[in-house]
Amino acid sequence: MLVGPILLIGLYDFFQTKNTILRNFPVIGHFRFLLMAIGPEIHQYFVESDTDGKPIDRNHRDYVYERAKQTQETHPFGTELNVYEIGYEWMHHSVYPSKRLGKAPRVQIGGPDCRHPYSASILNISAMSFGALSSNAVTALNIAAREGGFFHDTGEGAISPYHLQGGDLVYEIGTGYFGCRSEDGGFSLEKYREQAARPEVKMIELKLSQGAKPGHGGVLPAAKNSEEIADIRGVEPHTDIISPPGHSAFHDAHGLLDLIATLREASDGKPVGFKLCVGDREEFREICVKMVETGIKPDFITVDGA
Repeated sequence: MLVGPILLIGLYDFFQTKNTILRNFPVIGHFRFLLMAIGPEIHQYFVESDTDGKPIDRNHRDYVYERAKQTQETHPFGTELNVYEIGYEWMHHSVYPSKRLGKAPRVQIGGPDCRHPYSASILNISAMSFGALSSNAVTALNIAAREGGFFHDTGEGAISPYHLQGGDLVYEIGTGYFGCRSEDGGFSLEKYREQAARPEVKMIELKLSQGAKPGHGGVLPAAKNSEEIADIRGVEPHTDIISPPGHSAFHDAHGLLDLIATLREASDGKPVGFKLCVGDREEFREICVKMVETGIKPDFITVDGA
């Protein structure tokens, strides 16, 4: 009974013309694709050492797991690292070591134009949208922000119910203006006021560009654009959601600063800044010059990696 199916598979492989490997190696050629499918797991669990993984090795992953589960956070003496390797980092001994801080350091964000400055943690949750992340992931991140005392950047996909678990939010506005979008896809000040008035929103970030997509906007495929996501973003469901490369609400440095002033005033004086990946230094220099000329300054600038 076992020989018959194997023989049929072998005959099919021999006469099919779509795959050269299966045609040349009937039946046994399937093992190649099986090994390719489970190759990453084999490498991760049986080949890769505790310090080899990139960008995060197994030791650091275990450290994250332990902290997330609030279990063991200390390790005994000993190391798997090559302490003689060029690039190895260490701390010098000191006869007069610095005193341990009584509480985690924070940074005050908000200039003289702010009525509601924000005390931000040094480490926070970067921008990741609902839609790109699942509802469970967004919920978990916001709960972590609440318990850890740091902020959670919403990403440009608007504020979802899953962001409202008690953690502080930075409402990010991208070129698609999701959450504050007019019927024609432009910026709606009225809808923005509603979002910025939420008590969870502590700051507003205007996204100009990001390192992952130089010169491009963004696309959420129709297959991922469910009715829930479409309702949150203010778009038609089951269609491709396109974020254009640039903003329609302004077209130069002066317009950018005017919009920042408008966003700050419409949010009752919450800190407003912008995020960009510096590509052309002259463009950024022009923004700085206009800050001096107009007196309008953002409360913070986020420089994204490239």
